[in-house]
Amino acid sequence: MPQRISWSNPRVLGALLLVFLCGAAAGAMSVRLMRSGRIPAFTSLKADNKGTILARFRKDLDLTPQQAEKFEIILDDYMKYISDLQEQMDEVRTHGRSQLMKVLNESQRRRFEKSLDDLQAKGR
Repeated sequence: MPQRISWSNPRVLGALLLVFLCGAAAGAMSVRLMRSGRIPAFTSLKADNKGTILARFRKDLDLTPQQAEKFEIILDDYMKYISDLQEQMDEVRTHGRSQLMKVLNESQRRRFEKSLDDLQAKGR
């Protein structure tokens, strides 16, 4: 029977930390690129602005009623998919953070939290 890898394994924790830090760096880089104008900012697709988005595409693309109906169905599916992915990412982030916190002592936890807060503030 194969041996199961434990969450307390330093390699697992190191890999998790690396993934977390790469995600933070990618997010910070994306924000920096958007602010510099190298890539355009995007309108977030949320249920509260779906009507505005649909109206704009109807007008800009001159959609027929049949196209608009299909467009709305696809947009609904896409928005649901994005929402599900966001929930999964939040769960992974929360789990990873709690696992990392278990490794640290109280002083290290405070510094880790401060480092995360600093990273998040820079990303805004």
